[in-house]
Amino acid sequence: MSTFDITGGYDPIFDYPIGARPENPAMRDSVSMWISDDLGRFGLPRFVIEAVGGEWDYRGIEANIAFPDGRVLIGAGGFAPSEPKIVGGRAVTLDAGPLAFEVIEPLRRWQMRFDGTAYETTIDRQVAGDIGGPTRHVRITIDTQSACPPWTPGEQTTDNATALAVGAVGGHRHEQLFRCSGRLAIEGDAAIDFNGSGLRIRRTGVRDIGAFPGHCWQSALFPSGKAFGILAFPPRADGTAAYSDAFLFDGETKTYGKVVEAPWMTSFAPHGGAVDIVIETDAGRVHIGGRTHDSTYIAKDRPMFGDWAPGGMLSGVGLPFHQGGALYTWDGEQAYGMIERSLPVEKMTGTQ
Repeated sequence: MSTFDITGGYDPIFDYPIGARPENPAMRDSVSMWISDDLGRFGLPRFVIEAVGGEWDYRGIEANIAFPDGRVLIGAGGFAPSEPKIVGGRAVTLDAGPLAFEVIEPLRRWQMRFDGTAYETTIDRQVAGDIGGPTRHVRITIDTQSACPPWTPGEQTTDNATALAVGAVGGHRHEQLFRCSGRLAIEGDAAIDFNGSGLRIRRTGVRDIGAFPGHCWQSALFPSGKAFGILAFPPRADGTAAYSDAFLFDGETKTYGKVVEAPWMTSFAPHGGAVDIVIETDAGRVHIGGRTHDSTYIAKDRPMFGDWAPGGMLSGVGLPFHQGGALYTWDGEQAYGMIERSLPVEKMTGTQ
């Protein structure tokens, strides 16, 4: 019987949505989930709500559905919220139009629902920068159970209070791996009941990432209970190492490391591309093999959230983004997990 603390010592208050418009118009409240089917039939690489104080009643969502044959469905745009559900005096829901997240038990159990339209496209069309396609109605229900303590990149390098309050990218941010069950029903297709795993992210704060240099962000939960997560930025212009952090979980204990080899997106292979990682720990180096499995792609200057642009910002992203699922191998054990990467287009040699 496991004895580890699934909360990791985090204050459950950080798991609850804000619930009311913040005074600071730049303050953001966000929940996102990345979900992998245990059988590899599909992935849900990033379902997210971004609620910004200045436009509290008009929120951005991104909802990506990807298949290993290159089929992609995208639900994105700006939507009005409903009144939050209140339990015990706290808001337990964050929603926008077709997408809703709900805290059932903080740091332990969440649910996600999507009931709306998504346009159908392909990964090849996305790489070419094409947007839009025929729409289908999509219904998704997900019930999650946390399976690993939360992680905030940088939590091991500063005092705990500072790490948990500030996070890696403005304000508070933590991510937590889970197991889940659910149903995916796409209009015209047979519904899929599934078991899977995934990653949930809670982020609250003012976000200003400036001139983004690119990144690698990867995570997976294995059948044995082992898990890992990394966040790394590419080497600086002078060749020196930039920010990187990683955690490893053996089913009982979380330890930390640094990423010494990462799959920078110098080229892009949406299916079967190598996305191996090497993590340096106090006990030595850990190699985790990876191959891209299901992928979505946002070309430079194309919108990540459809027509939603907070505060009048341009909605196009400044560099190509890969959001998808990968099949990881660690000490002979395999698991599907998430991957997000970006890199300035001038550093890319093309797609494969």
